Amino acid sequence: MMRIAILFLAGGTLWGADQATLDRGQKEEQRQCVACHSLRLIHSQRLSRAAWNRELDKMGGWGTKYTDRDALLEYLLANYGDDKPLPQPAVSADGRAKK
Repeated sequence: MMRIAILFLAGGTLWGADQATLDRGQKEEQRQCVACHSLRLIHSQRLSRAAWNRELDKMGGWGTKYTDRDALLEYLLANYGDDKPLPQPAVSADGRAKK
């Protein structure tokens, strides 16, 4: 019985966040992150839950006032977690890397 309860409680992290949470997280990214960072910088990261948590803590220590930190963490993890593939570099029509 205890195992079932543990699995039930952990279900949110095992199966990922629901779409409404991810949408709130993306809005939080727009409100808080892009004021100082480009989306390219944020979206090129591939961090674990613990590492994203540390990044959000660090940004909070530097003055970021989160409205929905938990949703932001879930959004970042779902889209830019350490289990996601690295983005392909942007290239121009002639095949050279864009800057």
